[in-house]
Amino acid sequence: MERHGARAGAGPRTGRAPVTLAQIARQAGVHVSTVSRALSQDDSVRGGVASETATQIRALAEELGYQRDPTGAALRTGRSRMLGVLVPRLTDIVLATVYEGIDAAAATAGYHTVVANTGDDCEMQRRRVDALLARRVDGLVLGDARSDSDLVAELAKRRIPLVLVSRRLPGRVSVTTDDVRGGRLAGEHLLGLGHRRAAVVAGEPYASTGAERTRGFLDAFAEAGLPIPESHVVHSRFDVPGGRAAAERLLSLRPMPTAVFAVNDFAAIGVMAAVRDADLTVGRDVAVVGYNDVALAAALPVPLTSVRSPMYRMGELAATTLVNMLEGKPVRSRRLRPTLVARASTLGVASPEQGLREERGAPVPSGGGA
Repeated sequence: MERHGARAGAGPRTGRAPVTLAQIARQAGVHVSTVSRALSQDDSVRGGVASETATQIRALAEELGYQRDPTGAALRTGRSRMLGVLVPRLTDIVLATVYEGIDAAAATAGYHTVVANTGDDCEMQRRRVDALLARRVDGLVLGDARSDSDLVAELAKRRIPLVLVSRRLPGRVSVTTDDVRGGRLAGEHLLGLGHRRAAVVAGEPYASTGAERTRGFLDAFAEAGLPIPESHVVHSRFDVPGGRAAAERLLSLRPMPTAVFAVNDFAAIGVMAAVRDADLTVGRDVAVVGYNDVALAAALPVPLTSVRSPMYRMGELAATTLVNMLEGKPVRSRRLRPTLVARASTLGVASPEQGLREERGAPVPSGGGA
């Protein structure tokens, strides 16, 4: 392949006008469609150009300073190679970790991601979705699905490819932790330590995470013949202030619960603060269990017992599932297996060996019961 009209030693273009496919085609002496295929990010399209020709076209494009126009590519192919991601807030370590997994898996598959915060607000969700679709994203990963919103059903009617992550809804493709099982693990752990009066900081009622974790926990106690009364289940925001306010209500009950399960770690940290402010000791007077096992959980002054959720892996699988959906491959929902990591917030002064035995499912010496 000869580069007709190419200037010897020509470096990258530094002018304001962008380099076009037509310019590359003229200098390469090939049709513009050949250049388009050679520079495509789609392997099946790129494979239609001879390897040597494609290599030379890409080298010329780099030499001239060609920058791919994703908008133009989307108009030509109907595909932007972009995935839109909605999360309640990226300041949440859990969702940030999930997003890291989404972004890494998307990049491996040749896609970019665009993330938007919704604040878990229904109206903001709709505005963010509209903005992402206006940017011609190929599909959506939603980390903020709500049971009290019709948004996901409406997107499905419009045949927008989408996958839910972290939270799930009936009949929709999702990648989550098995949250019912995770809540049950928390309940069985506390029952095994002898607790008989337990309470739950249940999170927001519209989120499947809080609802299913709570259900698993309540089921474990009910099956042990110790049903937890409604007064001992308090909904809250998924943050430290929310957990703290909920725990203050629970600690005012008489008789007071000896154990509290919070459906995420930050709410659990709020519970621990409330226990401290009540002149009680976490792990001795009140056992506390969280959920997700963020890195902070093990580094707290009283290390937090928590149900570990594979957050990064959830994100990876969500992105891979959406890419497979876009490529017409069969997809299915996935529920990843949680594990419980026991620490001092339920064991009191516990050795590392005790925590390891609990994580593996072995019995731990009882203590701290009511």
